[in-house]
Amino acid sequence: MTRLSPSAANNRGLKASKKGQQPKIDMKNRVTIGKVGAAHGIHGEMRIIPLTDFTDRFAGMKEVMVGDELLHIESCKYHKQFVLLKFREYPVREDAMRLTGRLLTVDRSEAAPLEEGEFYTFDIIGLKVLDESGEELGTVENVLRTGSNDVYQARRTDGSELLIPALKAVVKKIDVKGGIMVVTIPEETDDAH
Repeated sequence: MTRLSPSAANNRGLKASKKGQQPKIDMKNRVTIGKVGAAHGIHGEMRIIPLTDFTDRFAGMKEVMVGDELLHIESCKYHKQFVLLKFREYPVREDAMRLTGRLLTVDRSEAAPLEEGEFYTFDIIGLKVLDESGEELGTVENVLRTGSNDVYQARRTDGSELLIPALKAVVKKIDVKGGIMVVTIPEETDDAH
């Protein structure tokens, strides 16, 4: 999740497929919430590296897509920076270890609700950046977490990098559905390139 800092100013994404085949996953409507790490203990629990700001979501989940498999969650525990999940379909440690490296996804409709002025990072990446006159400046490629406020890392149309502080004084409008971000670039930032 990313937010503009004011400091300066139910189909689960599955598509039907041919009879006898696994359903196809519509990844455009899926949100990544974690990645399977190493096994934990001897009872088939797996360490999940959370890739979400909402780690408490795991405790209430009954099922999740892991790679291309819909798995049922038998138990959920929190251990240090990890979430420990045990899947019904993988009761033995050796079997569960095959899940290592796979991504956990949920349907976009299951994404945690956001407050006004907050946006999912995956919605920001790919937005076209325009100045207030409508001139295209580039495309957002990454969101950097700096502590005080996020910074949107964009690639200019000439190939150079543009760093946009996620401040209301700079980012005037974010239109996720329209695919655009309107910004006012401070002079010192614009001259740096």
